[in-house]
Amino acid sequence: MAPLRRLCLCLLLALLPPPPAAPAPTPVPLRRPDWAACRILSRELSRLLATVKEPHSALCRGGGVGRCREGPGRVPDPHLTPHCPQRCLHRIRQALQHYRDLLGSDIFREQPQPQLETTVEQLLRHVQEGHGRPPRHPPGPTALWAQPLQRHLALKRLRSFAAVMGRVFNHSAR
Repeated sequence: MAPLRRLCLCLLLALLPPPPAAPAPTPVPLRRPDWAACRILSRELSRLLATVKEPHSALCRGGGVGRCREGPGRVPDPHLTPHCPQRCLHRIRQALQHYRDLLGSDIFREQPQPQLETTVEQLLRHVQEGHGRPPRHPPGPTALWAQPLQRHLALKRLRSFAAVMGRVFNHSAR
């Protein structure tokens, strides 16, 4: 009798319609950043960078630092922003994360820049919308003698990046 029951139960289960499928979760659309807020914050970052005073050191005499030329960086082109805003924002997000980590690293221990760090963090929050908050990845320790040069180069690169980023946000906020 038990095998007959099992057979009937299996047939009954096979004939039952499948349970209704659970509704698929609707993907949460990523919010676009507030372009106007990003434009204002990028202007504030450029203003703050213009006020940073660096001590004149022996490293700067004789053109030592000026000879450190970099190749052209891969920065977003403001004219391409309407065509590929996600790629452009991704590059800006990466750079902001990098500079946030540098500003919090040991190269700025002697001359901390809390206003710059806060402004970069605010910009990153606006650009990060919908992507979560990335962890910090500070660079490894820098030799004490190299910190002034590394700080100078980081500020120089951040100024260049802020100028291009400002153009991107000015162009996109129109």
